[in-house]
Amino acid sequence: MIIERMSFNQVTLDPWTLERCVRECERLGIPYIAAWRHKLGNCRESAKIIRESGLRLSSLCRGGWFSAPTKVQRREKIEDNRRAIDEAAELGSPLVVIVTGPANEQTLDDARLLVVDALQELAPHAANAGVALGIEPLHPMFAADRSVVVTLKQANDMAEKIAHAAVGVVVDAFHVWWDPEVHAEIARAGKNILGFHVSDWAVPLPGILMGRSLMGDGVIELRRLREEVERAGYQGPIEVEIFNEELWNNADNCMLELICERYHQHVLP
Repeated sequence: MIIERMSFNQVTLDPWTLERCVRECERLGIPYIAAWRHKLGNCRESAKIIRESGLRLSSLCRGGWFSAPTKVQRREKIEDNRRAIDEAAELGSPLVVIVTGPANEQTLDDARLLVVDALQELAPHAANAGVALGIEPLHPMFAADRSVVVTLKQANDMAEKIAHAAVGVVVDAFHVWWDPEVHAEIARAGKNILGFHVSDWAVPLPGILMGRSLMGDGVIELRRLREEVERAGYQGPIEVEIFNEELWNNADNCMLELICERYHQHVLP
C-alpha cells in the first residue's frame, strides 16, 4: 500500500496520546504527523519523542482566534500566537495552521481586518523562527463560532495583502469542496499553498463539528482537489484530519489501518 506524503493528524484518533500516535505511525510507515497544541504537554519532551521516531511534522494546529472585545484581550491573542510559533519551531514543524476565529463582538469586516493586522505583525517573528503561517478558510457554517474566513478567495486576498513569504493558505477539502470558485482559487494560490487536508462529506452530514467522514464515504472529489493543488505547485504532506466520534470510539480497532487504505484508494492517483 502506498501512503507516501500522508500525514496523520492526531485529532483523527483523538483518544491516543502523542506517544501512541507516533508509535502507530512508525509501525505503518506513515512519514508525517500533525500535532495539536493542547495535546502536546511538555513541548520539549514532545519534540524529543517526534525527533527520535524519525517522523516529520507537517503542521502544528492551531494559531489564530485573533478577535476579542478589548485591546488587551487582542494583545493576549497575539502573544499566544507568538508562543505557537515558538512551539512549532521547537517541534520542528514548518507550519502553524491559522484558524482565524469568530468575530467575537466585532463586526465581520473589522474582525477580518484584525486577522490581516495580526498576521502582518506576526510574520517577521515566524520568518525568524523558520515557520510559516497558513490561513485555513473554514466552511461558511463555521462563520459564527470559528472563522471569519470562509472561502479560499478570502484567504488568498489576505495573503496577497500581507505579501510576506511566511504567510500563505491551507486548503482543507472539507471546507472548500463546495465552492464554485475553489478550482480557480487553488490555481491563484499557487505556491502560497502551505498545506492540504483531506476527509469527506457524508450525506446527510452527521454533524457540523464532528461530522467529517473517512475518505470515500462522502461526495468530495478528493483526487481532483489533490491534482489541482499539485498542479498549483504544492508537493508537501497530505494531512488526514477527521473529526468523528465513531472513529474516536473505535480508535483501537485497526482504525489507522483503515484510514491508510482509504487514503491510498481515494486520494492518491
